[in-house]
Amino acid sequence: MRVGLLSDTHGFLDDLIFTKFAECDEIWHAGDFGPPEILDQLRAFRPTRGVYGNIDGPDLRASLPEHQHWDCEGLRVYMTHIGGYPGNYDRRAKAEILRHRPGLFLCGHSHILKVTRDPNLGLLHMNPGACGHHGWHLVRTILRFTVEAGKVSALEAIELGARGRRK
Repeated sequence: MRVGLLSDTHGFLDDLIFTKFAECDEIWHAGDFGPPEILDQLRAFRPTRGVYGNIDGPDLRASLPEHQHWDCEGLRVYMTHIGGYPGNYDRRAKAEILRHRPGLFLCGHSHILKVTRDPNLGLLHMNPGACGHHGWHLVRTILRFTVEAGKVSALEAIELGARGRRK
């Protein structure tokens, strides 16, 4: 399964995302879509999983969960918007991690691209950064990777350009 992971679009969906995710089987969005049309555009392109973020309104909150758990190719996945990082998890996210024991934990919110292992909880943590123009990040980023036989491989961090520039 080839996956495109993004977060924090905040109402802007760069056309480059469709190019970079052209070979992906699914798109996973870790919250802060902005208007519901962003989710609609992604779903029209590829099967899309998502969670709502703190800026998302009632329409998205009615159609998306705050926390999502699923199995992908033998890997237990947990996604939420506000998650924190190994050693400093959001309390709600940590409770979900301890309850469900995922091998892959995905979140957004910080606008900081980060991929790190948590040896204490036995998981891989990914935050794709932010791919929209709103926020304090300097460069818009996404992640692309493969999940096969319970493992993540072929992980790529992709820069979409500076925040504030629209191509």
